[in-house]
Amino acid sequence: MRATLAPPAGTGFATALRGEAPGGHWLVHGDGHRARLPVARWHGEIEPAAAAVVARCTGPTIDLGCGPGRITRALGRAGISALGIDACAEAVAATRSRGAVAIHQDLFDPLPAEGRWAHAVLLDGNIGIGGDPVALLRRCRSLLAPAGTVLVELDGPGAGCWRGHARVAGPRRLGPVFPWARLGIDEAARVAARAGFAVRAVVEHTGRWFAELGQP
Repeated sequence: MRATLAPPAGTGFATALRGEAPGGHWLVHGDGHRARLPVARWHGEIEPAAAAVVARCTGPTIDLGCGPGRITRALGRAGISALGIDACAEAVAATRSRGAVAIHQDLFDPLPAEGRWAHAVLLDGNIGIGGDPVALLRRCRSLLAPAGTVLVELDGPGAGCWRGHARVAGPRRLGPVFPWARLGIDEAARVAARAGFAVRAVVEHTGRWFAELGQP
């Protein structure tokens, strides 16, 4: 059976992507960890921390789990050819409404220009997609040109690596369970090596952590 990296639209991400709600939306992890989903940030203009990541992109970039498309749009405005990918139809519609290019697709399905992208972007916790960071990074590697890099947002020092299940909790309902993961910056080198990458750079910006991964 083919693995699926992207959570289905019915997990509750679709509801969250429609906009902020009273009480907010939360990602509830199987180990009890809870993280409020930054819905307002997703729908806003690009923030300084994400802008610093966009500035590292110098060629065609694929935005994996693009959500409402703030990163995809910012890349385009910077003169970078960019394509957003999301398994949630609402996310793709929102990205297109911003004037950016996006397709509704599973990450393991055939994607445009495989093996030719200069960069792949995994922000906003998207390293958790599918519950297996190594498998996700290996998929990224198959999308990149030989000198391509992955720009990924990670948890801070001490977070380690957790794999399990999560669900989205909204104001009135708790969505179904789906595979998810967390990866801390302290585990980045080990996990990257298993996927055939090395850590090229680590950046901390306003309390958020990012790494750029490339060929060893």
